[in-house]
Amino acid sequence: MGSCLLKSKSEEDIQNRKIDKKLELVEKEKHDHVNLLLLGAGESGKSTIFKQMKLLHLNGFDESEKKDFKKHIHSNVIESIQVLIQGMKTLNLGYTNENNNNLSEKIENLKYSQELTQEIAQSIKSIWEDQSIHQTFLVSNQFQLIDSAEYFLSQIETLSEPNYIPTVDDILNVRVRTTGISETEFDYEDIHFKMTDVGGQRSERKKWIHCFSDVTAVFFVGGISEYDQTLFEETETKRMTETLMLFGEICNSRWFRDSSIILFLNKIDIFEKKIKHIDLNVCFEDYDGGCDYETARNYIKKKFLDLNQQTDKLIYPYFTCATDSDNISSIFKAVKDTIFQSDLQDLGLL
Repeated sequence: MGSCLLKSKSEEDIQNRKIDKKLELVEKEKHDHVNLLLLGAGESGKSTIFKQMKLLHLNGFDESEKKDFKKHIHSNVIESIQVLIQGMKTLNLGYTNENNNNLSEKIENLKYSQELTQEIAQSIKSIWEDQSIHQTFLVSNQFQLIDSAEYFLSQIETLSEPNYIPTVDDILNVRVRTTGISETEFDYEDIHFKMTDVGGQRSERKKWIHCFSDVTAVFFVGGISEYDQTLFEETETKRMTETLMLFGEICNSRWFRDSSIILFLNKIDIFEKKIKHIDLNVCFEDYDGGCDYETARNYIKKKFLDLNQQTDKLIYPYFTCATDSDNISSIFKAVKDTIFQSDLQDLGLL
């Protein structure tokens, strides 16, 4: 009897040592390299997630980088006001302030690379405050207007000051189109991460193939507020339709059979405001939940999750606001734990 108990205890110790050894190997492997691939359609907000990693884990941006962001912010402002001017013309509206007719011609001829002087800023401010431009803004889903247009145009005077330096919020809101491949590496809770961001427009996706090897987890970012907007490349196709199609390809791809799939249902802040006055059935004809926020967002989540054809593969969804650092910080911690738990399951330890 005693020898049986002793043998049982010995076997238990051996098993515990095996588990401890596997845990050590998991930790070592994760510390050596945790490769995160950031995917999503254009305008989804994935590059904002990429910027958040640098802000949260790499002490932010230096002065040189801030100067570069300043140029992009000025470019965003000029692009936004020009899109609104063209949109106003498409709607056959005229300026309520006749003085804006002369200012408008000058603004329309500006290049995106133009420095935002205080004189130009005053002209843009006058146009932005025109009632017809505001009418146009209310239906801006019909045009290719960036989400942060109002954010920047409403503080146009500050942005044009000679000594202006972009704030953290400015950097998170500025739209910089990702072309090619960007990478960043950082340590978080004794784990070393490498994150790769690739362009989301259709023309950029052919470059993704080079990023598919040795991926620990895919972060797929989908902008759920874009259900009433069309593609940059193809104005007849809804962005949400494209995003769902792309997610279906990603989560069922043989390339990611062994990778965790983390789904970021992004721009939830914009979605919450928009759903109050634009029904989800403009994109999904079978949706009958009205303008209820919880019903609508859960409907979209189910749309994504239903695309998973692999019964043994879990998708981990999160509602996110990429410009909210607190939101992204807490979610990233949860995601890190999720990846770790997934690795333990793969090793048969859970």
